[in-house]
Amino acid sequence: MKYLLAALLTVAVAASATAQTATPAPTPAPAPAAAAPTCKAQSTEKKLAGAALKSFAAKCEKDAKAACDKTAAEKKLAGAAKTSFTKKCVSDAIGA
Repeated sequence: MKYLLAALLTVAVAASATAQTATPAPTPAPAPAAAAPTCKAQSTEKKLAGAALKSFAAKCEKDAKAACDKTAAEKKLAGAAKTSFTKKCVSDAIGA
């Protein structure tokens, strides 16, 4: 009886030690920039029209181009690859 009790106690201690040393879950990656709302979605949400819409769209496109150019530089893109990447990036940011 003593041996059975000792064996059960040993198994319980080993099981709890194993449970405590489990690897932590990996942290999720940051959301991609594409998940950000598009310029069109933002203008619709703000209910812009007329000159305010035109001004907002121009500023948003300018900001998107600057951000896309920075990303292209970080990726060390040049020539046609940079042009293609920037065009698609700006188009996605605007929400065309």
